[in-house]
Amino acid sequence: MTRPRPAAGGGRDLGIAPERLGRWLDGVADRHGAFTEVLVAGQHVRVTCADSTTLTLRPPFPWEPGPAPLTALTTQAQRPHRAAVLLVRRGRWAVGVFDGTTLVVSKVDARQVQGRTAAGGWSQQRFARRRGNQTDAVVDHAVETAVRVLLPHAAGCAALATGGDRGLVAEVLADPRLGPVAALPRTDPLDVGEPTKVVLLEAAAQLRAVRVHLVEPGDRATST
Repeated sequence: MTRPRPAAGGGRDLGIAPERLGRWLDGVADRHGAFTEVLVAGQHVRVTCADSTTLTLRPPFPWEPGPAPLTALTTQAQRPHRAAVLLVRRGRWAVGVFDGTTLVVSKVDARQVQGRTAAGGWSQQRFARRRGNQTDAVVDHAVETAVRVLLPHAAGCAALATGGDRGLVAEVLADPRLGPVAALPRTDPLDVGEPTKVVLLEAAAQLRAVRVHLVEPGDRATST
């Protein structure tokens, strides 16, 4: 389970590993009572419990609802999907292709970008230009890496997951050569630190997690 975060409008957002989703739902029913209503709205499933707790579930990849929506969602969420990952921050970038939890191909690299300076005047302007040029170089190198690693697999990917500096990610994906990658359906942005190999490997858990918005009775009392 990914770390719960306060959600806009109340409640909490969290991610549940597909393999744990069935047991987690059983635990919700134990704590909050039987599911009194299960509604499908597009790719979302909204569940209401006996004590008025609500949870809205959304898998990261498209799925087909069945007569028993929660069973269909749980089963289909466990199927392996191939997805591309692009992580970019100043000075570092990582790209990879996952097939389920298996990292099929990847590349992690770095390029120095100077930190900020307290100097003023002409030296500060010169430093800012140099730092801007270094950042441009990071984008250029990240583009080349993505072209080599992601582009050959784009046609077989179900989605693209990105993380890091959103502005730099957008600059990388703006390169015309990466059009097929940029056109892939996007998952929720990944919450990651510096793009290292370890961070890239850990991204698989976020990438596959079923997103849940949980609102308990106490959350409503707090927000009113």
